[in-house]
Amino acid sequence: METAIEQQDPSPLQPARRAEVTTPREDEVTPPGAGAGATPLEEEPGTAAFLESALARAREGDRAAFEVLYRAHHRRVYALALRLTRDARRAEELTQEVFVRAWRALPAFRGDSRLGTWLHTITVRSHLRAARDRRRRETREISEGAIEAFAVAARRAMPHTRVDLERAVARLPAGAREVLVLHDIHGYKHREIAEMLGVAEGTAKAQLHRARKLVRGSFTERGRARGD
Repeated sequence: METAIEQQDPSPLQPARRAEVTTPREDEVTPPGAGAGATPLEEEPGTAAFLESALARAREGDRAAFEVLYRAHHRRVYALALRLTRDARRAEELTQEVFVRAWRALPAFRGDSRLGTWLHTITVRSHLRAARDRRRRETREISEGAIEAFAVAARRAMPHTRVDLERAVARLPAGAREVLVLHDIHGYKHREIAEMLGVAEGTAKAQLHRARKLVRGSFTERGRARGD
C-alpha cells in the first residue's frame, strides 16, 4: 500500500517515486518449512489471481503458498519496520517476527482488509509491543551516529528514497514519526492509523500536524545553516 507522500496541510514532504524496496539479505526471513508439501499454483505468477490463490492455500496450511505471499510483501514490511525502528538489525528481527505471527494467525484472517494492510498492522503492533517491553519509546533525541547508520540502511533498502527526508523523519519523536510514516509515506487514512496505533483519530491527526511542523523546521534550519 505504499504511496507517494501526500501534499496537503501543507506538507514539506515532496512526492516520492514509487519503487520496489530492495532489502539487504533478502532470504533472511524464511517462513516455517517453506516449500514442504507444496501444491502447484495454477494461475499465472505475479497476477492478482495468483496471489489470491496463494492466500487461499496458505490459509489451509500450504507453506509453499505462504512463501509466495512472503516474497510478494516482505520488502514493504521491511521498509515500514526500518522506518519505525530506525535500526537495520531490529528491522530484520521485526520483519521475521511479523511473518512468523502472520503464518500462525493466517487461518483466522477473514479478509476484512487487504493482506498488505493486515501485515502492516501486525508490524506496527509488534513494534509498539517491543518498544513498551524494552522501554524503547524514545524519550531523548537519537544520536547522529544512529541517524547516519539508519540513512545507510535506508539507502540500501530503498534506493530511490530521499535520504535527507528519511533523516528528518528519523529524528521525530516516536508517536509523531509513526503517524507520519503511516500516513504520508505508506498512504493510510487517519482511521486506519488510529486503529493500528490504538489511539483516537484526533490524536493521530494532531501527531501528523506536529510531525510535519517538525520536519519543516528541520529543513528550514538546515537551509539557514547552509546560508540558503
